[in-house]
Amino acid sequence: MIFITGPLYSGKREYACSLLNCGREDLQKRAVWDVQSLAADCADLNALADKLAEREMVIATEVGGGVVPIDAGERAAREAAGRLSCLLAQRAERVVRVFCGLPMVLK
Repeated sequence: MIFITGPLYSGKREYACSLLNCGREDLQKRAVWDVQSLAADCADLNALADKLAEREMVIATEVGGGVVPIDAGERAAREAAGRLSCLLAQRAERVVRVFCGLPMVLK
């Protein structure tokens, strides 16, 4: 599995399309994105990471950089998203961070 992460609107999906040599329509069949939103309500992040790691490509938006939310639920959701990203990075064959449209291979 290839794990791609980076800030919102940083070019993650475009990079994924170029990596897989496919269009946006094909990307929907071969990848899953916005997985950070799945972490918030998940009771078992390890099981979720195992399930997502079966996909060819997983894309997550980094949500932890910035102002810490006042709401405890929002803080917990960000924490879960970060932990899920760590679990996915451990399971991935390749990890890429895309920032300003520029990919940086981390693993």
